[in-house]
Amino acid sequence: MKQKLLTMITAMCLTFAMGGAQAAGELHIYNWGNYTNPDMVKKFEQEYDVKVTLDGYDSNETMLAKVEQGGSGYDIVVPGDYMIAIMIKKGLLERVEPNKMSNFKNIDPKWVDVYWDEGRNYSIPYQWGTTNFTVDKSVYKGDINTLALMFDPPDELKGRINMLKDMNDVINAGLRYLGYPRCNSNKAQLKELNTMLIKAKANWRTMDYSVIEKLTSKDVDLSQSWNGAAKRARKDRPELAYAYPREGFTGWMDNVAVLKGAPNLENAKLFMNFMMTPEAAAMTSNFANYANGIVGSEPFMNADLTSAPEIVMPAGAPAPEFVPPCPQEVTDLYSKIWTNLNK
Repeated sequence: MKQKLLTMITAMCLTFAMGGAQAAGELHIYNWGNYTNPDMVKKFEQEYDVKVTLDGYDSNETMLAKVEQGGSGYDIVVPGDYMIAIMIKKGLLERVEPNKMSNFKNIDPKWVDVYWDEGRNYSIPYQWGTTNFTVDKSVYKGDINTLALMFDPPDELKGRINMLKDMNDVINAGLRYLGYPRCNSNKAQLKELNTMLIKAKANWRTMDYSVIEKLTSKDVDLSQSWNGAAKRARKDRPELAYAYPREGFTGWMDNVAVLKGAPNLENAKLFMNFMMTPEAAAMTSNFANYANGIVGSEPFMNADLTSAPEIVMPAGAPAPEFVPPCPQEVTDLYSKIWTNLNK
């Protein structure tokens, strides 16, 4: 009887051990679509014997809605700067303290004390860039560095414009064009913004996140876009140029973070530390075509990334504006404008 009991206990222990080992060998990443270098994932899998699964989303808000439902099973997410601040406030991220990890020394100091995660207790840099727009210079030969091309376009661009299907990017660009501040609760100014956007929409062809596809297929000749997407599109369509509008533009940073209650917490920490190595950061930049915020990554990066006009801002261009999350009352006002625009 004792032997039988001992055998049962041993079998149970082996089962739990195998189950634990199996769980320890997994990592589930939820990232923006077409934004994760598969070779970088393979490198992590081989170095740590971890099987990675990857799912994609098309906006910070889509990701947030999925996470808030609970039970997503994901370990790693890659929110934008303002969304990191929101998720920390909502208690949706683990305080994994990357600032105590061995590779934290590689983070560029300017990306440590950031408004969305002061001192980096929850997140690390993934990629950063700007949101402007891209124009086919063979179609429009005038000055491209003005938001007027999106909101009051010349005849040759009317009906040939794609805007990001992103409430904050569209509204913030509109506010800049009108000369009004961000996180704006002035109802008179927002009424003017709403009127301007409705009028401008008549000249837009689409509102879509598929920036690269829209541009390379020549479905549009101007698209609001992220700088890395603009660079990737220019590879197939050399006549494209990335604008730096004099009225200003948004800067952003996407960040690696760990979800609260991540089922593979230790592997998530391993991945975070891995992503702070110059080699891994460069692999991400080479794929996505954005800067990464990791010191020492440049020697591993494609040469064109350090000189591309979409990455290196020209002298005299305005500094990018990193916009914190707005108060809920402002978000509610924006949502009304956005709903009206999408009718």
